Amino acid sequence: MSSLPKCPQCSSHFTYEDGSMYVCPECAYEWASTTTGDNDDGQRVVRDAFGTVLNDGDAVTVIKDLKIKGSSSVVKVGTKVRNIRLVAGDHDIDCKIDGIGAMQLKSGFVKKA
Repeated sequence: MSSLPKCPQCSSHFTYEDGSMYVCPECAYEWASTTTGDNDDGQRVVRDAFGTVLNDGDAVTVIKDLKIKGSSSVVKVGTKVRNIRLVAGDHDIDCKIDGIGAMQLKSGFVKKA
């Protein structure tokens, strides 16, 4: 029996592992296998792109240019974001970026500073 998780998008059982990502062949959804998880206490664990555990109040650095949906603005590589808050969902970091404002980021595009 496979120990791979169901697809969070469509709940398909036919997921497969591709490097450090899980992929659903039915809906083409991809998600990182090391981004989030649960520890022994049942609390949610969020990890950055390099596997370091993130906590509320940490400072992170963006590792990839991120286009902002609905805007012509871009969050540039190397942008430092301070005092993050971890939230549930696909975009699991809630933060405020200087010059842009409040937004949510995926933990797979940041590294702990």
